[in-house]
Amino acid sequence: MAGRAKSPKTPPTFALERAALDADGGPVCGVDEAGRGPWAGPVSAAAVILNPDDIPAGLNDSKALSAVRREALEIEIKARAVAWGVGFASVEEIDELNILHATGLAMRRAVEALAVTPVTALVDGNYRFKLPCAVRPVVGGDGLSLSIAAASILAKTARDRLMIELDAVYPGYGFAGHKGYNAPIHHNALQTLGPCPAHRRTWAPIRALLDAGG
Repeated sequence: MAGRAKSPKTPPTFALERAALDADGGPVCGVDEAGRGPWAGPVSAAAVILNPDDIPAGLNDSKALSAVRREALEIEIKARAVAWGVGFASVEEIDELNILHATGLAMRRAVEALAVTPVTALVDGNYRFKLPCAVRPVVGGDGLSLSIAAASILAKTARDRLMIELDAVYPGYGFAGHKGYNAPIHHNALQTLGPCPAHRRTWAPIRALLDAGG
């Protein structure tokens, strides 16, 4: 029996934003994060209020785009959006608060950085973070909502740049390549060099090294 052809994934739309505008009024921002899973570096978040009459073509979940395309879209988003903001939560805040609450802190900082105050935030995921506006969680939102997709791009590009900077401060770990995630070069460097100040000390692999005197 022939296998069923895989249908192409539908790109994100502005439908969720229009529904929120109808229900709550506006403005409506999309919010997403980057860097919840890595062993090192901060978690970042972005908030974007798009102009429905001037939306950059090709917006999508940042993970579905190449680095070159993300960087090109970042410029367009910042030039054409009604407002955008980026926020970070540091490694120290992640270790103190845990990654969930640190993510919420980064998101709040991103929303507070907007030049225009939103009425509603469409937030990627299923958790209702406490933000300075109404929150509508959207599971898989970066693939459904254009505003969340735009936020995912800004969060990813901002964090990637910061990890490249950290690679120069703490050479040998390969931060510029893997951006702090689990990778053979990262694992091997930790065994040789031990953790550096950019590492999340409450993460199990890092904590194990510290407990062993690494």
